[in-house]
Order: sequence, then C-alpha cells, then structure tokens
Amino acid sequence: MSETEIVSLGMDELEVLRLCDFDGLTQEEAGEKIGVSRGTVQRLMKSGRKKVISCILEQKALAINKSGEHIQDLNEEKGE
Repeated sequence: MSETEIVSLGMDELEVLRLCDFDGLTQEEAGEKIGVSRGTVQRLMKSGRKKVISCILEQKALAINKSGEHIQDLNEEKGE
C-alpha cells in the first residue's frame, strides 16, 4: 500500500487565500494588509490554489507549513 503524498501549503499562501478568497479582499488590499506587492499576492494565490486543487483532484494530503520545515524532508523520512 502506498503512502499518501503530502503537499505543503506555506503560511504566506494560506494567508493570501484567506484574505482574497475567504474574506473577499482584492489582491491590492491583501498586499497592503500583509505588506507585499500585488504581484506577490498574485503569485502566492496562483501557487496556493494550484496546491489545494491538486490535493482535491489527486487525493493528496495538504499540510500547513508553519515551521518552515520542507515537506520534501518529511516525505524522505517516510521513505518516499
């Protein structure tokens, strides 16, 4: 039996998704709130959304990366 792949969602990606998709802020408003440019917000949204939809469609586990620990290291510890 194979182990479920773990996908890491960074706190910055989660915060941008929360602000824009959940709270309804514009990318510009979200950027102002967290102190980054609209372009950075756009990049974080794109990568965060891709990870979330990948987990849904490909039945992967989603981990919120709070510590800065690389999820690749966790997968290697499990022997993947």
